[in-house]
Amino acid sequence: MIDDLWPTFRLAITTARLQLRLPREEEIAQLAELAGRGIHRPSERPFLTPWTDGSAAERAQIVLQSYWSELAEWTVDDWSLGLGMFMPTGEPVGMVTLRAKDFPVVREVTTTSWLGLPHHGHGLGTEARTGVLTLAFDHGAEAARSEVFQDNHASQAVSRKLGYEFDGISRDARGTEVLTSDRLRLRRSRWADVSSAGIVVTGVDACLHMFAR
Repeated sequence: MIDDLWPTFRLAITTARLQLRLPREEEIAQLAELAGRGIHRPSERPFLTPWTDGSAAERAQIVLQSYWSELAEWTVDDWSLGLGMFMPTGEPVGMVTLRAKDFPVVREVTTTSWLGLPHHGHGLGTEARTGVLTLAFDHGAEAARSEVFQDNHASQAVSRKLGYEFDGISRDARGTEVLTSDRLRLRRSRWADVSSAGIVVTGVDACLHMFAR
């Protein structure tokens, strides 16, 4: 079975309202179609890489390509775990990704996520990020980092709620535009103050070797 050959398929994080897990083929297609229908209002540009600017079909294809490339390019020193967010009914609502480079040495992770437009404003993004951070901090992470546009108030609020602290700024080019982001950092000592009660992680023992030596 593929779960034996690629054990992150056994990994699941269950929160109060969500199950976070690696999507199967049909499920990633459903998630791609969800992204195609829109993940933010047309007036917003929340991502440095403007992958949502294209057509519905182009957005869906990017979700598929990202999923396949993360699986194909995985190494212990450079990995991206893209998990689907599923309601108890099995309905897909978005994706959350936990990433790390040189994790066995640096012990730091980053997170990104998106939600289908109908699922905004219900706290699901916060719940999903708390879930993947529980996985990370329970298994060796010393810090989590994030970069958020200064005018992305929703994402800023989620980060502050989870204990991230200001860690400087970054300036990047997007076309001819300069964008300024806040760098945010969540230390293990701050994470200890965040309640992750009720979050259950299963299947992790079988795939720990994929994350760190």
